[in-house]
Amino acid sequence: MHDTPLAERILERFDRLPPQLQAAARFVLENPREVALLSTREQARRAGVSPAALTRLAQRLDLDGYDALRRLHAQALRAEPGGFAGRAEALVAGRESADDATFLAGFVAAMGEDVGQLGATRTAAALVRAADAIAGARRVHFLGLRASFAVAYAGAYVMGIAGVRAELVDAPGGTGIDRLRDLGPQDALLAVSVRPYARDVRRALAFARERGTTTLAITDDPISPVARLADVVVPVRIDTPSFFHAMTPAFAAMEGLAALVARRRGGEAPAAARRAEAHLAAFGAYEPAEQARVAEDRRPR
Repeated sequence: MHDTPLAERILERFDRLPPQLQAAARFVLENPREVALLSTREQARRAGVSPAALTRLAQRLDLDGYDALRRLHAQALRAEPGGFAGRAEALVAGRESADDATFLAGFVAAMGEDVGQLGATRTAAALVRAADAIAGARRVHFLGLRASFAVAYAGAYVMGIAGVRAELVDAPGGTGIDRLRDLGPQDALLAVSVRPYARDVRRALAFARERGTTTLAITDDPISPVARLADVVVPVRIDTPSFFHAMTPAFAAMEGLAALVARRRGGEAPAAARRAEAHLAAFGAYEPAEQARVAEDRRPR
């Protein structure tokens, strides 16, 4: 209990706290993993206090709010030597404290909070700047490795349909980096990387900066090795009650970014989408009934 983040500060100020904040403080001290992983609402329920009490506790500890307190605990949890395995053990051990329905409710609530942060002023502004950079680039390269690969793939796929000259940095035989050979000042590189950070993503961003390429990053830490090499950083939260970090907020950020880019392309976006649909239809990519439905949806009303 005394090894948790802020423990000394909490213990020092505990006696001066009102009863409800003492209950919140006791929960924080005794449940560091839950503080890092569960939603604020679920933590308040388990502590027997209101979510507002958790916010007031964080403020009494000289923090901006409870999200800041959660992040401190999440950082401590990620730093534990057990890594994914250690968190998996904690997840299994927690079966006794909550049934599956309660766990899933907390999981979904936490995910909703993480996705909701994309609408925060600073993050929204970063998404707008990233969209401007992509819309003005000659080509946009998308890079993501391991768990982040699917997010990069989705971005390249969707923005390609909207007419962006999108190129996924991936190829058989480890030749994906060859896609970066002709990077220049008119291009952009969008990297997706969350803790633990893939070394090759950092190397690619460093290479792009040397070429004068605009660098963009969707990442979980504004001072991560990835963020420090990006001209624009879109921050996402990846904390989750599961043993593995959440990629859903990163997907949401990429999808929101694609929508912003399409808005900037004006009439070029629907024209490009029509060409993509015609191409897919020529190859019979979809079932006939589905292709007809897509065409009907596109018909002017």
